[in-house]
Amino acid sequence: VGVIGEPEGPVPILEIEEIAFVPYAVAELEVAAVVERVRRHQLDMVIDFTAGEYYINTESAAGPLLRRLLESSAGTGTEPAVGAAPADSAAPADQASLTERAVAGEPIRYVDWLVPGVIGMNMMFSCLFGVGFVIVRYRKNGVLKRLKATPVPAFTFVSAQAASRLIIVVITSVVVYAGTNVFLNFMMNGSYLTLLLLTTVSILCMIAIGLVFASRIRSEELAGGLLNLITFPMIILSGVFFSLEGTPEIMQRISRALPLTHFTEGARAIMIEGAGLAEIAPNLLFLTVLTAIFLAISAVLFKWE
Repeated sequence: VGVIGEPEGPVPILEIEEIAFVPYAVAELEVAAVVERVRRHQLDMVIDFTAGEYYINTESAAGPLLRRLLESSAGTGTEPAVGAAPADSAAPADQASLTERAVAGEPIRYVDWLVPGVIGMNMMFSCLFGVGFVIVRYRKNGVLKRLKATPVPAFTFVSAQAASRLIIVVITSVVVYAGTNVFLNFMMNGSYLTLLLLTTVSILCMIAIGLVFASRIRSEELAGGLLNLITFPMIILSGVFFSLEGTPEIMQRISRALPLTHFTEGARAIMIEGAGLAEIAPNLLFLTVLTAIFLAISAVLFKWE
């Protein structure tokens, strides 16, 4: 149950331990975004104390039960369904009278929500371990030592490795997506070109991170340990398998610094919400800046031997 604002007095339903309450500090114009979560069955109810309203999904199994619990703790009124639009009233809520606003919508399948994270995880492993182990093996076998005698600068070699791995991982990701989509029929409300652009930038970012770790390491065992050290936290904290909404704030702050989070978030926005370039621009900007930083670091730290 999402909660907007603070009640003027005690509300018994808020004391029920079996219900998970998620507070939202949103402006009036952002209430519609929270209500959209009810329409998609991501939330079972939203109580807006600032406007004196509560929203339930008429197609949700938990909706009728939550309505009864709320009615038993405070008097409520009922109005016809108004879709996902917030009410015009901005007056403080009268706790004794919360007005119902019904919304309707089919649930998003877990597979529709999960697939962007799984594709991102596949990309991450392909980029980090593919680039990292290849260069470390080159260094261990003396291949880089021979290349040192050529006029090829380190940045050119690093960029070439990034470009070749980019082509391979992009093709692999497209094949995996298309192949599984035949059987699972993913929800896709956005543009495939926008999704491909986000995927390409994300792959470059992952490759750049792998190049940093492979710039000086000679041992494959050390490279594997360090790469695992950064991949598993990204899997846990990037919202691949479960939403981080309602988790401790420190976890959410850490997740914002991880590239996998921005790919997963952007891909879900494109596929589920139909977002365009403007909506995912912050994610693209973050990934682009991170790519440039890590490519520069890898070129500076790179050692042929």
